[in-house]
Amino acid sequence: MTNEPTQFGIPSDKGGKDLGIFMPIANGGWIISKNKPEIDGSYDYNRRAAMLAEEAGVDFIMAMAKYRGYGGETEHWNYTLDSVVAMAGLAEATTKVKCWATIHTILQNPGVAAKMIATLDQISGGRAGLNLVTGSYKQEFSQMGAWPEGVGHDARYDLAYEWIRAIKKLWSEDSVTQKGDYFELEDCESWPKPEKKPFTVCAGTSEKGMRFSAEEMDAIFLSGGTPQELAEANNKAKEVADDVGRYLRTYSMMTIVLGETDQEAEAMADNFRDGFDEGALEGMMRAYGMIDKEIGKENAFTKSARSGFMSPRIIGSPESVTEQMEEMLEVGGTDGMMLIFPDYHKMIPVFGTEVLPALRKRFPGKVAASVNG
Repeated sequence: MTNEPTQFGIPSDKGGKDLGIFMPIANGGWIISKNKPEIDGSYDYNRRAAMLAEEAGVDFIMAMAKYRGYGGETEHWNYTLDSVVAMAGLAEATTKVKCWATIHTILQNPGVAAKMIATLDQISGGRAGLNLVTGSYKQEFSQMGAWPEGVGHDARYDLAYEWIRAIKKLWSEDSVTQKGDYFELEDCESWPKPEKKPFTVCAGTSEKGMRFSAEEMDAIFLSGGTPQELAEANNKAKEVADDVGRYLRTYSMMTIVLGETDQEAEAMADNFRDGFDEGALEGMMRAYGMIDKEIGKENAFTKSARSGFMSPRIIGSPESVTEQMEEMLEVGGTDGMMLIFPDYHKMIPVFGTEVLPALRKRFPGKVAASVNG
């Protein structure tokens, strides 16, 4: 079966790649280190970063939703903005870039969430997007009495199916009545409707999560730190989407460390590693519901985190970063990439002038521009 393009994009064999930026709405950004550049997670910091991103010419910006930090010496992510409210402000501050907000399905009733994103759509003039998160942060939600005890991983996706289907109906139908195991809507109305159905994305990379994304979402965030790992994940996601007769866009997440030379960039990364905040890592593991005796055991997760980075990374001069990103996108086969920077204000302009033009030349189709077209 051949996937047909949706109103939000075209198959990646047309050459287009979406490039976006993961906004730093929490203090510390995505570097767990005492030696990181200062990012306070404030709206002022994010507003400037968003405007620089738009000036650089990226396709979208996205903010996570976080309700409890990881602590440690750096108080990592202890101070955070609300995702939807922050993106509404950034939508007002920008004119072109797509604005995607994050909502946790176990925290918001679909009737409320549908209204939030429809409002973001109106503020942004049709540039709104929804990043759906089913929830894996037990400590974060337990503090609010919101952790659904007995609702395991797969069941949380059952909940998400009901949630997103209700929202889609509320975005398009006059009245919605839907009775399920987790939500009940009775003659529920939500006005105004979005200009167009907002772009939807999820990071469900488990077997059930990938099936959910393929059936219900427009895009999926994949895991993989090498081109080969991304290619494997990308092929799997595309196969699942093909099986259900839909086109699913695929993205990866990558931290970009830019220096004038490779040596300078590597030295920067080494400095982050030297200042690694052990306490913040322990807080992160507790947030995922890991028991204390597991903290400190070395595994792939902790080994990666001890580098100071919370995501895979590309490190080097503008020329080196360009080459690595081209390989990641070409070999990995994904439809795009969401980027993180240790210093957004300093590095986004460099990325926009010294890296992005070469990427656009290599991958000329700006697919995300077709979201509203």
